[in-house]
Amino acid sequence: MPPRITASAPSPFQKLLITRQPYRCLSCSIRLSQSQSESAPQPQNASSQPTTHFGFEEIPSSSKSSRVSSVFSSVASSYDTMNDLMSLGIHRLWKDHFVRSLNPGSKPLLPASSTSQEPRTEPWTMLDIAGGTGDIAFRLLAHASLLNNDHTSRVIVSDINPAMLSAGRTRAQQPQYAPYAPRLEWLEANAESLPPSIIKDNSIDLYTVAFGIRNFTSPLKALREAYRVLKPGGVFACLEFSKVENRVLDAVYKRWSFGAIPIIGQLVAGDRDSYQYLVESIERFPRQREWRDRISEAGFLVPGVDERGEGGWENLTGGVAAIHKGIKPLNGG
Repeated sequence: MPPRITASAPSPFQKLLITRQPYRCLSCSIRLSQSQSESAPQPQNASSQPTTHFGFEEIPSSSKSSRVSSVFSSVASSYDTMNDLMSLGIHRLWKDHFVRSLNPGSKPLLPASSTSQEPRTEPWTMLDIAGGTGDIAFRLLAHASLLNNDHTSRVIVSDINPAMLSAGRTRAQQPQYAPYAPRLEWLEANAESLPPSIIKDNSIDLYTVAFGIRNFTSPLKALREAYRVLKPGGVFACLEFSKVENRVLDAVYKRWSFGAIPIIGQLVAGDRDSYQYLVESIERFPRQREWRDRISEAGFLVPGVDERGEGGWENLTGGVAAIHKGIKPLNGG
């Protein structure tokens, strides 16, 4: 009688391999998304349904917001870890430099009022979009307070995801951030259609968005909303992952992004798919020149463009990330 063979229970690592999608490199991800698009059945009225991208996947525009929300609900508790993985920890230096370049709280003196001959200053009203965890907002207020002796400017932190806002509110209770809590407001809102009763026309001095705008369903709608809410002379400032210009560094960074980050995301946060989307979303974001042109087309004046039409952004770490700015014209009310 032949011996009876019994199967042993799979190990945790084997379960991970069984239940998770296989590793996808950059070219594999592109080919997979193309094959899915070609094989997917098209609804009869597909031509009337606007689409957008979710990583390398093409989806109905109406579903992107909920899918992105699911991603960030999943990573909210490990958001700092996520950014450390995405940038090898350099995002902290990028954010510090981003805020220093904006110099919040440094508004020039205004003319004396009718009731006083003393020159006066006016506090800034800042809007940090997709800033739920407060990472940029705390930096803005710290810079204003500690470097410009401005203790009255305030920040409205807006995010579409309540889990991210909850993480920010919790963080604001920590001792190092608690002094800034009274000057923070938390707003759950879609950056593409901010509530006009709360964020009024021509009411914001500085609009910031860091590592968020590439996840929007329509970045162009968000740009138009930024233009609406900014005061004439107000500044739109965007910090985002971008395109590496050096071929060798680009190859190394893409191998890290597509080869390591999703796997580490699975091991550290138990969520490979969200990290796979995040690296794909970076690849789909426009190149620096194209994004600069879109900011200009939204009505902003882009500083730093020379007479040949070159420049208009600041690369960080060779283009792994970039800072873009736009100024609302003084006659742009």
